[in-house]
Amino acid sequence: MVCTPGLVLIRIAAILFFCIPVCLFAQQPVFSPVPQDSLKLAGLFIGYEQQYKSEIHSLPSLYKKDLEEVYKLRWEYIREKFDEKEIYTDTVSQKYLNQLVAEIRKGNPDLPAGFTCYFSRTPVPNAEYLGHGIIIFNMGLFTRLNNEGEVVYILCHEISHYLLFHSEHRMQQYVAKLNSKETQEALRSIKKSEYQKGQQFESLSKGLTFDSRRHSRDHESQADSLAVELMRHTVYNVSNAMSALALLDTIDNDPLNMSVYLPDVFNSPEFPFKKRWLSYDRGLLGGHAVLKKEAMADSLKTHPDCQKRIALLTALTKSWSQPTARNFLADSVQFLSLQNRFRYETIEYCYQLKNYTRSLFLTLELLATHSDDPWLVTEAGMAFNGMYNAQKKHALSKVTDLPAPYFPENYNLVLQFIQNLYLDELISVNYYFLKKHHPQMDFYNPYLTTFENSQQLFKN
Repeated sequence: MVCTPGLVLIRIAAILFFCIPVCLFAQQPVFSPVPQDSLKLAGLFIGYEQQYKSEIHSLPSLYKKDLEEVYKLRWEYIREKFDEKEIYTDTVSQKYLNQLVAEIRKGNPDLPAGFTCYFSRTPVPNAEYLGHGIIIFNMGLFTRLNNEGEVVYILCHEISHYLLFHSEHRMQQYVAKLNSKETQEALRSIKKSEYQKGQQFESLSKGLTFDSRRHSRDHESQADSLAVELMRHTVYNVSNAMSALALLDTIDNDPLNMSVYLPDVFNSPEFPFKKRWLSYDRGLLGGHAVLKKEAMADSLKTHPDCQKRIALLTALTKSWSQPTARNFLADSVQFLSLQNRFRYETIEYCYQLKNYTRSLFLTLELLATHSDDPWLVTEAGMAFNGMYNAQKKHALSKVTDLPAPYFPENYNLVLQFIQNLYLDELISVNYYFLKKHHPQMDFYNPYLTTFENSQQLFKN
């Protein structure tokens, strides 16, 4: 066959047309997680372990055995952070956090040097003072904030818990209550009882449960007050304290309507989405698979009492003047860059922990606005493949969460969706989801491998 010049041009145009999607995808930078520095983590852990042992050795003699037990509980919680590689070791991110702490120290030169702040890879929107001078700022909280000033307020709040020895006081109060005359008399009375000893002891123990992570409401108010005092001596506007608390008050709300998004993203002409996949058995949770916002008690929130705390801080700071205060030390570029990276890092972290439902949920949230992102599509596919393989071994519960009243509504819906899928549906949903992105994303090897794996599982 002889090709005329016109026919050649038509063929070239056709080739270019079908290549455009691949070329466009190939030009986009694909996310790559920062490798964790195991040696750095090990070094930090050894240092903190030595500090823990020294602190245990120097405890007062009164009730020392009980004090050692609660200090051990706190230490085990800290150890878990290192064992699960939750502390983020990226040097660029750590430098940024150190700069914010340095600004706080600059305005408050009397601050002791015994604390260090780290980013945590967990998506939970929180920050904590763990003890032994360790403050962690969860990526899941950092990504929700509006500006750097809100970050600094939260850092000041956790530094205040450290300065006021709130964790240590809580442990001492617990041990004192445990050894109080009233508690000891109650224990003796239970021992003498002939009936329902277990029930009586359970009732008593509810008031004696220790959790070093939970501060009392008085402690939170004290930390708030000291935090704004620390913050007023920095370049940051203290109004960011109120805006941060206002955000925390609604942080458990879901911006995405998952009941609409799930049928959209997992629908395929070859394998249509079924309404049954989003239904739930009321018996599973006693009718509480979906926790209505209006019924959610303030005590169930991740951050309770925010409105009261805002009112107290507003009254405290109303006469303060900060004519040169601002929201960023320099500009917002690095802040926004870290927010973007952290949204991806939390997904990767959950996947590494083999919490496939949490990884999938975070992936779906980001896919809603980044539908053509090869890394996200691949991550969703990997989560489904992981769940399928676990289900085949009757071990799905080891890699998934179950719906629960304390989970947000959207997450419960994703959990229910997974629970409602039969084994063959689980892999079919994934196969047809990944197929929608073939061959446009074939240039990305992890996608291609994941798609081929799902295809093999689908055929089997």
